[in-house]
Amino acid sequence: MLTSVDRLLFVRRVPIFKELRDDFIVRLTSVMNELSFPANYTIFRQGEEGRSLYIVVSGRVKVHIGNKQLAEVEQGKYFGEMAVFDTQPRSASATTLEPCEFLELTQEQLYDAIEETPEIAVNIIRELSRLIRKLNDDLNVTSLRS
Repeated sequence: MLTSVDRLLFVRRVPIFKELRDDFIVRLTSVMNELSFPANYTIFRQGEEGRSLYIVVSGRVKVHIGNKQLAEVEQGKYFGEMAVFDTQPRSASATTLEPCEFLELTQEQLYDAIEETPEIAVNIIRELSRLIRKLNDDLNVTSLRS
């Protein structure tokens, strides 16, 4: 179990939350669920309904479609955010590569937080835009090599 101070310090480093005030992060982290899963545990499957994002406290997770690995997520990073925002089925599966601990933020918790502090929405938009730009850059580099 993380103490409130540990949660604050940990979540403060997560890109979508790093610009928020400490009092807001304390409130947000107080409602997050702590989860632990063993190695090779499927957290969610492609096509399932998703209503949570996960922040890796310890361990590593692979995000994949079938046998094709899309990403490896490690401590301090997050995954599962797309389903929280668009309420569409999960676009990929997530499986632990080793024993893992997470903080889980549900859609309801996030929406309540955005209602209370709209700046979080701006941070999330900024971070998701950064990820889209990186994907575009990666695609451009790949197409130039072809």
